[in-house]
This record gives sequence, structure tokens and C-alpha cells, in this order.
Amino acid sequence: MKIAIGIEYDGSRFHGWQSQPSGDTVQDHLERALASIAGEPVRLAAAGRTDAGVHALAQVAHFETAAVRPESAWVRGVNTLLAQAVAVQWAAPVAEDFHARYSAISRTYRYLLYNHPVRPALHYGRVGWFHLPLDADAMRAALVYLLGEHDFSAFRSSECQAKSPVRVLRSCKLEQHGAHLRFEFKANGFLHHMVRNIVGCAVYVGKGKHPPHWLAEVLAGRDRRLAAPTFAPDGLYLADVEYAPGWRLPAFESSRLVFPEQVAA
Repeated sequence: MKIAIGIEYDGSRFHGWQSQPSGDTVQDHLERALASIAGEPVRLAAAGRTDAGVHALAQVAHFETAAVRPESAWVRGVNTLLAQAVAVQWAAPVAEDFHARYSAISRTYRYLLYNHPVRPALHYGRVGWFHLPLDADAMRAALVYLLGEHDFSAFRSSECQAKSPVRVLRSCKLEQHGAHLRFEFKANGFLHHMVRNIVGCAVYVGKGKHPPHWLAEVLAGRDRRLAAPTFAPDGLYLADVEYAPGWRLPAFESSRLVFPEQVAA
């Protein structure tokens, strides 16, 4: 039997998603809890491998098991064995040809940025922070240059293992609510550090270091050295993974997160 699960987690408490020898990743914690309920080893495959410090409102993963359990066992039962910073939101049986990563149509990431002279305390680890005033309109104008299908090598980590740097950025939004800025990026897939590198470049534009069209020049240059430093992981959230309706996966209530006051609620 193949089971898909929806997961929410606070990435600041873990060493990323992907399993490591330390055993302190989201995948490691979940696999131990699932194995306890299944009575056998369990291996997860996820829609996205988030880095250390990156959060998820709507991570999707799947596993295969010979164990027959009610769906509540894969949710409430597993959650009793997990740290408070991670929780399974739903579980659903899926067809054998479903794959959490390869069946996904798109992924959406959000970045929450606190733009204020003084660093945050209550939202520490859950929002990015920049102390100088930022021009949101200039940043919006810059981000438009990234829409569509491009070679995003300039925004790709040197450790990225993707076979191709070409991605299709389907939408790119920036909303402002007082001192809080919310970036939202939707694409068919993302390169390692791609969103954090784009946010870093947008901040360079927002603080007046470069004009908006500089982002187009960085993109065309296909050279990571031309872009801004990688921004902090704190404010980054995997907010949605889109699948074809035929898979009949449950919805995430938490994916509606808008601004950081809701993070702390």
C-alpha cells in the first residue's frame, strides 16, 4: 500500500528535510515515528527537500508499507511520537504510480520579510529581517523580469544537484503589510537556494543599490557571482505543492498563511 501524507513543520528545529547521519532531520523524525506505527522500516520521498531553517506549511511525502492501519493512525498516532515542531496534517492512500516529487505540477514558496530598524524577537527564526527601508514598488518591478522560462543559473547554489538550471517561474508576487513583506513564487520546480538568492537580489534593488533592470542583467549573465548573497532561511516556507485533481489529495488549512502575525498565533 502506498500512503501520501501532508506535513507541517518549523524548520528552525531541524537540520533540514533530507535524512542525515545525525538523525535530526524532518525526514528522520518522521520515518522513526511512522516505522513505530507500521511495525516495519519506512522510507519517505518528499515533494521538496527543504534546507535547515526552512519551514513547511504544505510538504507532501509518500511511503509504502505492508501494514494495514486506519488513516487516523498515520496522523494522530504518528503525531504522538513526534516533536512539537512537526506534525502530520493528513494521510491518504494513493495509487501505485503516485510520487510526491515527480507527480507534482508546481510548488509555491513564500518568503516573509520583516523590514524594520530593529530585529524581531517573537518572530525570530520565522521571518527574514532587513534593517534599512525597502522600496516595495522597485522590487516588484525587478521581479517581473524573472517570470517565464529561463536558465536560473545566477540564482543557483554551487551545491545544486539539478540536472538542468532551466525552470518556469509561473508567478511572482510581493505584498506589503506595514513592516511585513510577503514574497510568493510559484514554479514547476526550484533550484537549490533559488528563492533565497532571488530575495537577496530583490533586497539589493529595494535598498537602492541597483535599479530594477539589474535583475534582468543578473538573470542573463547566468553567473552566481553576479547576484546578491543568499538571504537567510528563516522566512522561507514551502507553502503549496500542486497535483492533478485526480490524485484526490486533501487540502492544507495552514497553507493560507499570509503575514507573520499568523505564524505566531
